[in-house]
Amino acid sequence: MKPVSHLDSYRRHATAGAPPVPELTAPWEARLPRPDGYDLHLVHRWNSAPHVAAFSRQAWPLPRWEEQLRTHLGGDDVRPLLISWHGRPVIYAEVYRAARAAVARCYQARPHDLGLNVAVGELAMTDQGLVRSLLPRLTDALFEADPHCTRIVVEPDVRNARAIRSFEAGGFMAADEVMLPNKLALLMVCKR
Repeated sequence: MKPVSHLDSYRRHATAGAPPVPELTAPWEARLPRPDGYDLHLVHRWNSAPHVAAFSRQAWPLPRWEEQLRTHLGGDDVRPLLISWHGRPVIYAEVYRAARAAVARCYQARPHDLGLNVAVGELAMTDQGLVRSLLPRLTDALFEADPHCTRIVVEPDVRNARAIRSFEAGGFMAADEVMLPNKLALLMVCKR
């Protein structure tokens, strides 16, 4: 895919509103995390876990996570989510407007395209099929919440074979390898 030279031009043309918070069906539930207390400490701990930090590169100090969550919750570009399975939080996710993110430099993002970052927080919960089970429900809920969205993209690190397999099983197709600011990523797309 051809690199786009001006991210700002995409931002000017990106007229879609804030990413939606998906309404999931049981046994799944998604909610916005609080930028303090239990939620903040959970998000910080999960993103500092070696199996997550190796690919997300977001093993930040607690105050930076507090600032990040407050910024996301107060803005229109990213919606952070805590996703629970049978009432237990198991996944930290971010839904973002792809046209307003660095990935827009790597493909022709449309204003309503959504991007998705997903991390299973507890190492013991990895390889349990959670992401594979969640993704079809999550993408359906996102498409339903934004009827103008026709594509959802993910951009896992090319070295993260576990994530790539999960995204493939969840309905995403590989499109291209792309260079993002902090990684060589595999751009993957799920179409409506």
